[in-house]
Amino acid sequence: MGLITLAIDVGGTGIKAMLLQENGEAASWRSRIETPHPASPDRLVPVLVELALQMGECDRIAIGFPSVVEAGITRGAINLHPAWDGFPLAKVLQTKLGKPLCIANDADVQGYGAIAGRGVELTITLGTGFGSALFVDGRLLPNLELGQHLWQNNLTYEDWLGQSALEKMGIENWQQKLGEAIAALYKLFNFDHLYIGGGNARLLGQDWVIKLPSVIASRLTIVSNDLGLLGGLALWRFQGNYPSH
Repeated sequence: MGLITLAIDVGGTGIKAMLLQENGEAASWRSRIETPHPASPDRLVPVLVELALQMGECDRIAIGFPSVVEAGITRGAINLHPAWDGFPLAKVLQTKLGKPLCIANDADVQGYGAIAGRGVELTITLGTGFGSALFVDGRLLPNLELGQHLWQNNLTYEDWLGQSALEKMGIENWQQKLGEAIAALYKLFNFDHLYIGGGNARLLGQDWVIKLPSVIASRLTIVSNDLGLLGGLALWRFQGNYPSH
C-alpha cells in the first residue's frame, strides 16, 4: 500500500478529510465537518487535531488552508478570523500530531491536483471566497491572492464572486459576472488552461461554458472539489522535500 497520506481541505464553511494511498485511491471514507465559527486558531486547531485522530493512522499529512502560507505560517485567512495572520499552523499541528506535514494555500493544493504541467495554467476556486493559483510549466508562482485584487467599481474579485455575492445576486447574475471575470483574467494571463474548482463550481454546467468566448471555453475545465484532497498527494511530490509548508 505504501505511504498513507491524510489529506485535509479547510474551507470557510466545511472541513473535508480523507486517507489516500500513494496511487490516489481512497484508504478511508471521505469525512466532512462544519468549520467552527468564529474560526479562530483556538477553536479551529483542536477541531483539526480531533479530526486527524479520528481518521486513523497515517504516515504524513497534507493540508490545504484558505490563506497565503509561508514556511508553515498562515498569512491572512480573511474568511476565517483575523488571528490567523502570522499563526505558525504547521509547527503547532506537527507538535500535536507528531507527523510530517505539508501545508499550502487551498487553491494551490487544488491546482497541484489539476494541472498537466505544461504552459500557463490557472486554477480558481469558488466557495466562501475566491481562490487562485498560477502555474508555469508545472511550477507554482506562490502567494497569488487574486481574490483580493480590485476589479470593478473598487470591489475585488472576491467581493463579486464569493458566497456572499452569489447569495445577493442570484445564480444567473453571478454566472454572468464570473464569465466577465474569466475574460479579464484571460487578457491578463493568456493562460493555456483554466481549471475551476471549489464548492460553487457545481453551479456551472455546459450551458454556461458554451456562452464563453470559444478561445476561453476550449481552455476551461470544471474540476471536482475532491481535488482539494487528492491534490495533497501532489503537494507532497512538489513540496515534500521541505518540511512545514
